[in-house]
Amino acid sequence: MTKLSVNVNKVATLRNARGHNNPDVVKTALDLERFGAQGITVHPRPDGRHIKYKDVYDLKSVISTEFNIEGYPSEDFIKLVLAVTPAQVTLVPDPPGVLTSNAGWVVSKHREFLTKVVGDFKDAGIRVSIFVGTELPNLADAKSIGTDRVELYTEPYASGYRADREAAITPFVAAAKEAKRLGLGLNAGHDLDLNNLRYFHEEIPELDEVSIGHALICDALYLGYEETIKRYLNCLK
Repeated sequence: MTKLSVNVNKVATLRNARGHNNPDVVKTALDLERFGAQGITVHPRPDGRHIKYKDVYDLKSVISTEFNIEGYPSEDFIKLVLAVTPAQVTLVPDPPGVLTSNAGWVVSKHREFLTKVVGDFKDAGIRVSIFVGTELPNLADAKSIGTDRVELYTEPYASGYRADREAAITPFVAAAKEAKRLGLGLNAGHDLDLNNLRYFHEEIPELDEVSIGHALICDALYLGYEETIKRYLNCLK
């Protein structure tokens, strides 16, 4: 079964709006695990606008499922990940100041840098995934730098789903098959939700993991965490 990792950044955003600890990010993560989430994802950014570095340490000490830290591999981020040693690190090419991740790595343009970072994390016993689009040659480049997995950037699928879901999924199916042919693990994330997740999973059963944050937390405002996790897991059966 494809694992569901919940990104708790938006919980931290709400907490930070008042400067206290409500909602409690750690308690939320523990509740999400209790309700069936198989992983917790965080994406700390330099400005601390949602997840803060302290949150990362606090979560590492208590969660029992897979811990995934994603972010741009700046010097501070690399130090944080090596200190915390999560189960997985996901490298995304979003420099400081961007609102959200909006593209995957073009590996050929960053080969030397990524090879070094991936190697350092793997030497520390951390599984490495890098954020990519669906371009097939880029997947081969990803394999060449030693990454364990790729995470497909799914916003193009999500934005095209309602108009023509078959056309929207086609490049992702091809990318998934190529990733598996290359021996890469396969994750996916960005704008996946209760409307489009089931079809994505049906067409790409090779998925190891999906990481979902914004949509899931929005759904939980209406449904509650327990019911929301139940519905997302049902999409992945």
